[in-house]
Amino acid sequence: MTEADPQEFIPLKTHWFHIMLSLAGGEQHGYGIMQEVLNRTTGKVRLWPATLYGSIKRLIEAELIEESDARPAPELDDARRRYYRLTALGRRVLDAECERLQELVRTIRVKQAMVTE
Repeated sequence: MTEADPQEFIPLKTHWFHIMLSLAGGEQHGYGIMQEVLNRTTGKVRLWPATLYGSIKRLIEAELIEESDARPAPELDDARRRYYRLTALGRRVLDAECERLQELVRTIRVKQAMVTE
């Protein structure tokens, strides 16, 4: 089986990027992902349940994330929760997207510097 090229996924859809970025720090359940994105973006990006779970389904199909079997201690968990994590491919895709965005910011700064000269 040929391994997918991370560039095939670039640029990432905005929702996919935020979900994957939330999973970069470790496994997370859906509601946790929603809250992290909301907090990280100071309310500018809100993943409603239909958007979140539809995106999660497509990210799993693309093999960028997967459902995790690991669970927190029972007293800290809700049995209904599903936990997700990045796959190795997902991590490479996220790294490639972050590099693309960093390059875009560098380009913007160069252009802005040219305008102010």
